Amino acid sequence: MPVTTHRSRPFRSSQRLPDPAQPPVLHEPDEAGALLAEFIHRYPKLMVLTGAGVSTDSGIPDYRDGDGAWKRKQPVQHNAFMEDIHTRRRYWGRSLIGWPVMRNARPNPSHHCISELERLNHSHRVVTQNVDRLHQQAGTHAVTDLHGRADEVLCMSCGYRCPRDEVHDRCADLNPGFRQYTADTAPDGDADLNVDFADFRLVDCPKCGGILKPDVVFFGDFVPKERVVSALDALKACDSLLVIGSSLMVYSGFRFCRYASEWDKPIATLNLGRTRADELVSLKLNARIGETLRASLERL
Repeated sequence: MPVTTHRSRPFRSSQRLPDPAQPPVLHEPDEAGALLAEFIHRYPKLMVLTGAGVSTDSGIPDYRDGDGAWKRKQPVQHNAFMEDIHTRRRYWGRSLIGWPVMRNARPNPSHHCISELERLNHSHRVVTQNVDRLHQQAGTHAVTDLHGRADEVLCMSCGYRCPRDEVHDRCADLNPGFRQYTADTAPDGDADLNVDFADFRLVDCPKCGGILKPDVVFFGDFVPKERVVSALDALKACDSLLVIGSSLMVYSGFRFCRYASEWDKPIATLNLGRTRADELVSLKLNARIGETLRASLERL
């Protein structure tokens, strides 16, 4: 079925788009908030796409720096997790340290501001690349967890599902020697723990003995098609796209900017640093997220 689109007038503000050869200019939150409020007044029906930068103030580390480059080694790859028992041992061993940080995180002002946008009927769908469920904890109802949810575990053979805490506690019981370790936490329930994992005992599916994996789209895997279609349908129904806290270096998020551009829907980004979509956006705000959102809400 052909998609019906509308031709919108380009967003105009006093802001000039940055020169990609120059470092992005840091906006003060009041200035950025005023510009964002102007954008929302013009295009009040938003789809909001969020990334790791929304959750850093909750103590969950992000993957990339202000230029979009990796801060650390790339996270576990899907094929390696499924095919290599050592990769699975290392993943679950590290998660004994990293998972409690994500589990115990609480929504920060950015999450609450995004929930307020929904209450004011400006945000019609939040599509998040995060797996921490903090948008839901903050009270946002219309949320698509694009990359899944870290708080549940799925059997890759029979579909058995359980809370992640059950697998976490069982791993801790089977591997009491790992209780002595400490390490810096990493994104998405990981940790920078470098020890010998050869004797780490894994927890298998209690129903079929299959591989248990967090219900998360690992790097190298694909977002389920129905999830993508649902999010794109939401974008079609909205006036504009607002990206918050994402460098958009991963295609699963960047695709929404490409479609928004093709469908003549204005795009605004609020992120500290560059994004992959800088050449597509109508409004680029390089500013602190929580303070900017609050300043914007005060003008709506």
